[in-house]
Amino acid sequence: MNLSRPFRRADDPQQPHRMRRGMYVLPSIFTAGNIAAGYYAISQAIQGSASAPFHFDNAAKAIGFAVLFDGLDGRIARMTNTTSDFGRELDSLADVITFGVAPAILSWIWGCHQIPELWQPDLRHKIIQLGAIITFLFVIAGASRLARFNISKNPQPKNPGRPGRKYFVGMPIPAGAAMIAATVHFGDGAPIDRWWEALLWLVFLVLISYLMVSTWRFWSPKGIDLRTRQPFWVFLLICGFLALLWYYSEYVLFALGLLYLVSGIIARFAYAIRRRPPAAPSYEPESGVDLA
Repeated sequence: MNLSRPFRRADDPQQPHRMRRGMYVLPSIFTAGNIAAGYYAISQAIQGSASAPFHFDNAAKAIGFAVLFDGLDGRIARMTNTTSDFGRELDSLADVITFGVAPAILSWIWGCHQIPELWQPDLRHKIIQLGAIITFLFVIAGASRLARFNISKNPQPKNPGRPGRKYFVGMPIPAGAAMIAATVHFGDGAPIDRWWEALLWLVFLVLISYLMVSTWRFWSPKGIDLRTRQPFWVFLLICGFLALLWYYSEYVLFALGLLYLVSGIIARFAYAIRRRPPAAPSYEPESGVDLA
């Protein structure tokens, strides 16, 4: 027996831990579907053009399905008690690809590259360069939002809302990607072909990027529990929403994305107005009274 080597406990930080083999398959399948949708969106965006706008629309739809997969993997992991550090890290990496890189490439090619080449080549080239910078900032903002979310414990928004309600601190990266995808899908993938529309689009991307890294309050759907009993009108409302989504998806998704984006802005400004200190009362001297 070698007594020169001290005994190390299992929780000793210097003791190397053996890597666990295996993974929880069920939630990881939906995370893999998230990555697959992001990869498909990138491939479709690269193939898109003014003569083949359906590729852009396919990319937008893929990002929309990825938002669904992203919501299901975490919920299924919690319901089946299969949450793990590996699953959380894999989900974050998938979000960077699907909700960061994929919408950035889509928004750049769809919003900047389809301006006619015969129209002022120098200005067109500058718009493309500016678009590359802004879409890169979108990726950085989304990755920073994910990193902050992973290390935060019970974060508090800058404009707190109703106690007991769940809120996101800053717009979630899936919501930012969904807003881009909904805008592309709203026009059936028809790309931007005017310079001023491209500039407005880039300003919109800057706004989304800022909202993701902000500390403003955005409503979280995690507070919805469909496993409990609900009024009958909730069932009718869900059925009506699904019917509208089936026939008028481009209008419904764009309206929902815009409403969610504006809700965070309105909540922030409403809170700023409520916190504004009241003005000091001013007293007017009565007529005929000399205060000197």
